[in-house]
Amino acid sequence: MHVLQLGPYPPPEGGINRNILAIREELLNNGHQCSIIATSRSSKITPEPDVYHPRSPLELVKLLFTLNYDILHLHVGGAVTKRVLALIFACGFFSRGKNVFTLHSGGYPLSKEGKAAKKNSIRGFLFQRFRRLIGVNQLIAEVFERYGVEKNNIRIIYPFVHKLPDPNVQIPADLKIFADRHSPLLLTVGLLEPDYDLFMQIDAMESVLETLPNAGLMIVGSGSLDAKLREAIAAKPYSAHIFLTCDVEHKVTLHLINDCDMLLRTTLFDGDAISVREALFLDTPVIATDNGMRPESVRLIAFGDKAALVGAIKSVATLPHSEKRRQAEEPDNIIEVVRLYEALNKGA
Repeated sequence: MHVLQLGPYPPPEGGINRNILAIREELLNNGHQCSIIATSRSSKITPEPDVYHPRSPLELVKLLFTLNYDILHLHVGGAVTKRVLALIFACGFFSRGKNVFTLHSGGYPLSKEGKAAKKNSIRGFLFQRFRRLIGVNQLIAEVFERYGVEKNNIRIIYPFVHKLPDPNVQIPADLKIFADRHSPLLLTVGLLEPDYDLFMQIDAMESVLETLPNAGLMIVGSGSLDAKLREAIAAKPYSAHIFLTCDVEHKVTLHLINDCDMLLRTTLFDGDAISVREALFLDTPVIATDNGMRPESVRLIAFGDKAALVGAIKSVATLPHSEKRRQAEEPDNIIEVVRLYEALNKGA
């Protein structure tokens, strides 16, 4: 069986492409073939077998026609714009009938479009072109139903994969030096985009350092706000306590999540973040804005509440360090996706 996946391909690293790579690994381990078409621009393109980086929508559609595959799986995250709808249309109509669609935007049900979902709509028409639809939470599954998708064609499968850090992977020297020099070490992992409210974290460090003078904030990610964030950090008298790392390989990021004292996830719009799930699996405390769908044990703050963020950081910093997890889990959710492919390929 040959599966063609479409979605973002690293770098930059992100939750969706980690899901795509985990599915590919499971497919290959089971003797199947997997190709990938990158639907967003990678910051660095390294030639790889069966990985395609089309330079235009026309080139992407041409690949849909010319590649020989059994199952197509489209992954979509973020805002479902007109451009994304065009991609959904192409995959729904040109994929030879055996197609899968995963909507990774956990916050989509709370969006204007999600709340207005109905069967007789353009989006409903497009979503109904797929044989199977995967929602990463129950709310997305309910939205699919309102779009007129038959319930037996919908699956709820979480996209995250629980892994322990690879002991053979070394943390780059500059990251390790910063981590070793700061305690508590606060970590945030995500895109450098407005939705992640990173300027609030930078401003909050002033109050954090009043009580925790050796604290450090490491921001891992890349995005359009890189230059502005660096300017904001440089303007602070405590700039030595903040490290904006740019993009970091996921295998290194796992070590950082495991070793830090707490993970911060302050967002203006967010779904079920994979970095949050990874931190909880590794027994790392998490402080996050309340989006209505955070896992249990996450310390919640209101959107944009800097005082609450500072208070939560100080509170977590006083907690004793918990014993770290030592055993990985089976990737049952990824196995479920592969079984879905196999059943669909057999006509089930």
